[in-house]
Amino acid sequence: MEDPTTTVLLLLALAGLTAGFVDAVVGGGGLIQLPALLLGLPQAAPVQVLATNKLASICGTTVSSATYFRRVRPDPRTFLPLMALAFVGSALGALVASQVPREAFEPIVLVALVLVGSYVALRPKLGESTALRFTGHRHTAAALLTGLVVGFYDGVLGPGTGSFFVVALVALLGYGFLEASAKARMANWATNLAALAVFVPQGAVLWKVGLLMGAANLVGGYVGARTAVARGSSFVRVFFLLVVAAFVVRLGGEVAGLW
Repeated sequence: MEDPTTTVLLLLALAGLTAGFVDAVVGGGGLIQLPALLLGLPQAAPVQVLATNKLASICGTTVSSATYFRRVRPDPRTFLPLMALAFVGSALGALVASQVPREAFEPIVLVALVLVGSYVALRPKLGESTALRFTGHRHTAAALLTGLVVGFYDGVLGPGTGSFFVVALVALLGYGFLEASAKARMANWATNLAALAVFVPQGAVLWKVGLLMGAANLVGGYVGARTAVARGSSFVRVFFLLVVAAFVVRLGGEVAGLW
């Protein structure tokens, strides 16, 4: 594969910066980064695009996770089992990633985003504050199930993973949006690490592009996490709805063949 031009690299870096910010606040940065990589690297194999996206993403999720951990202090009794099963699910998904066509997932992701966005929009009080729905082992089991299912999806494809983590933690477990975002970033970090553990030995990562986008993603992730912590759950909720709406339009256009 030919090296991308300077212009392409700069545009990919901009995509990484934007994706890092969005991902840190509500997740879904992959829905920005993956299309950018597909457009900027048309000769790259799908598995190379997925692997390079994971390298860029883990840079942002590392700094945003650390920022949330210091400022929100999420409960380790939830985020540790969530991360553990997210890691396992992502590794399993990455093992089959090269065998699953992206086209098979776009309609499913589109429907899921419409349902998720509608659910949050129609429940204005949802996620304003933390009101846990389960306690003890039931809470842990719900966190484990969330980590495994969303983690597997992230390993196979990935776009929208952070948003799915957020809405599951809010709607299923009962967390406020800010605390859900904090836990989602940590789980997303684990899924990125697991996928890279599979992709790197395969030689699938395009390191030059991935590290450049990763540096930009890191900056975006730091700014996004600081912004979310400063603005609180109400800001995260509104930003979540705007991002989901934008992703529905973009994916809906692709499924309908408009672009």
